[in-house]
Amino acid sequence: MSTREAELSVPAADERRGKRRRGLADTWWRHLIAITAAVIALFPVAYILSAAFNADNSLSGSSLIPRHVTLDNFRSLFGSQRNVTGHATFQNAHYLHWFANSMIVAIGTAVLTVMLSALAAYAFSRFRFKGRRMSMLALLLVQMFPQLLAIVAIYLIVLNTGAVFHFAGLNTLFALILVYLGGALGVNTWLMKGFFDTIPAELDESARVDGATPAQVFWGVVLPLAAPVLAVIMLISFIATLNEFVIASAILETQQKFTLPVGLWQYIDQKYSEHWGPFAAGVLLAAIPAALLFGFLQRWIVQGLTAGAVKG
Repeated sequence: MSTREAELSVPAADERRGKRRRGLADTWWRHLIAITAAVIALFPVAYILSAAFNADNSLSGSSLIPRHVTLDNFRSLFGSQRNVTGHATFQNAHYLHWFANSMIVAIGTAVLTVMLSALAAYAFSRFRFKGRRMSMLALLLVQMFPQLLAIVAIYLIVLNTGAVFHFAGLNTLFALILVYLGGALGVNTWLMKGFFDTIPAELDESARVDGATPAQVFWGVVLPLAAPVLAVIMLISFIATLNEFVIASAILETQQKFTLPVGLWQYIDQKYSEHWGPFAAGVLLAAIPAALLFGFLQRWIVQGLTAGAVKG
């Protein structure tokens, strides 16, 4: 390097360092907000981890850092009995049943929600028919009222339906899936419709010119391009169903049919003298499927969350 080039490179390096220093000075508050938000978001997770490995089952005795680390809380989830304070026992061999029921309901609801919402959204996006606008507004209007307001009506409908179709009555997972589908299709259809509008209709026409049937256009052309929004809706439906408690507690009646929220609630409802340790351990294990699904779908999530709102 010549002397002239060295003289020119020194000011350039100083200028770059100055820009970096100025950039950090201007954006320090963003880093502070990000760190604060991360701490607030991770604090409950840290507390659940601590309670899951803490030997003290009471909430008052729990702490952010467990004083006595143990795996007994996890073992108690899969044992038939556990002695508590030397004079009381409780049955807790149903955790695997609750876990399996939750996976069946969550996966079934997520898959059916994606498929039914995709069919309805494709029809609203591509076809023009009488009552189209009113149907879309009706879907949006229904979503203004939370499903919780209709809990009594839902219970009576499922009760009367079970008198005719036993597989869709009270204390059945199929009835619970149907109820969840009714509450999820509206908003998901709107989200998918906005995404389908961003897919050029010329692609459909080109496929038809090549001899594709309407079903082939939908399954082979449009649906693969809509993978991001499908992934987002599947994840949202899965997590929402996995966490739902009120409707499941109204429809499900026996231990063998409980989902995880309903079953784990028994650990802290005074019935079993408030066992926060096993409850935290069960919650921690229940979070694993959602985390795995998020990791599998994460490359589509950001694109799907933003693209659906581009065009309505």
